[in-house]
Amino acid sequence: MAAQVVYSAVAGHGFRHHAPVANSASGDSVLTRAVRILGAFEPERPTLNVSEIAARAHLPVATAHRLVTELVRLGLLERTGTRGLRVGARLWELGVRSNRIPGLREAALPFMEDLHAVVRQHVSLSVLVGSEVLYIERLSSPGAVPNISAIGRRLPLHCCSAGIVLLAHAPAQVQEQALTGPLAAFTPRTVTDPGRLRQMVAGVRRRGYCVAPEQVDLGVKGLAAPLQDRTGAVVAALSVVTPLTQDHRALIPALKAAARGIARAMGGEGLGAHEVVRERSEFDITPTADIPGTGRRT
Repeated sequence: MAAQVVYSAVAGHGFRHHAPVANSASGDSVLTRAVRILGAFEPERPTLNVSEIAARAHLPVATAHRLVTELVRLGLLERTGTRGLRVGARLWELGVRSNRIPGLREAALPFMEDLHAVVRQHVSLSVLVGSEVLYIERLSSPGAVPNISAIGRRLPLHCCSAGIVLLAHAPAQVQEQALTGPLAAFTPRTVTDPGRLRQMVAGVRRRGYCVAPEQVDLGVKGLAAPLQDRTGAVVAALSVVTPLTQDHRALIPALKAAARGIARAMGGEGLGAHEVVRERSEFDITPTADIPGTGRRT
């Protein structure tokens, strides 16, 4: 079965998903088709009807209807009305049994909240899934800058700070695929030259963080740092999105301190209360700019 990479526009943004294409009329297994149906739902379209599911999953309507009926029976999909469908609670129940993401989110949230109090913009946690970055947590503020990332959304590795951090520490096969494959442009500033991307990846390994201006949204920039487990392997990325004009240099110490705190919390290597306080105290960064209308500084 071949896999066709499809880019489409949602709310003015590009995103990537894989649309498996059968080599013959019966080339896909039932499981493959069911997964395609579940993958048809997105943050912007949490509710779909059968015709929309069939179009997004590249299935005949009759096939989609039959599989949807079975998925509803199993609790993996739920009906929202006479025609609407959404992802079922049973799927969420199975997902939270993962021993990776819930534990990672639990360890990260206290530090993400502290970091969010500093930046007052977007703070995200993401992991590498295949050759893409998957966002598993995000904190935002009212009036924050645009940000395409959302919990459960995937993006290509090359177009965001978190993805570039994960790419810098990814297995060689993933790196080769990303650095030699087509690099889609989301904005005029998206890095689409493999040579430039290699330079950015090398810079992440050298500095320990990534700065990526206007890669997927204009007027903003992303900052990201890697999160390591007790073996030293990078298992996630912590990122913030700020206005393009904001001086990010004062935020780097807070970002890296949060990443270290999360890594220690995940490792469980004797992280006592005094150590947590020491890590979190590093969020007291030098103010750099007034926040309009508040008299406070950031």
